[in-house]
Amino acid sequence: MTVTKKQLLISAAVCFVSGFVLAGCTPTKMQRGNMLETHQLERVEAGKSSRSDVLRLLGSPTTVAPFNDDIWYYIGQETEKRGILDPKVVNERIVAVTFSTDGLVESVNDVNADRINIPIERDATPTHGTETSAVQQIFGNLGKFNPQDAR
Repeated sequence: MTVTKKQLLISAAVCFVSGFVLAGCTPTKMQRGNMLETHQLERVEAGKSSRSDVLRLLGSPTTVAPFNDDIWYYIGQETEKRGILDPKVVNERIVAVTFSTDGLVESVNDVNADRINIPIERDATPTHGTETSAVQQIFGNLGKFNPQDAR
């Protein structure tokens, strides 16, 4: 049984297309924020490290507590997106660094990352006002123009 040029071309095209389809299913991974590693946190010592030491070792905080400047939060998140689906969080770490009044680290703690899953709403917000039909929109502008002679 011999393979013709046409059969060889068709099988090559099928392999080429299936390669593109499989490549499209590869997840896109993204990292957001400051994903701290355990070895970084071990270098911050309670009672010894100052604010400048924490900035040098961990970088700038993602956010500071709104009512207490002595608590810094480092938030890191890894997400994975497949095709047209919404991204899913695969790894997350939230670390709170608390400082005492004299500016030294009081504690470094992982914050429980349990969250409420709020669904994404894709509907548009309805706006109310003048609701005109297509015919009203077409004929509504007739006569609403300024002739060039009128000044």
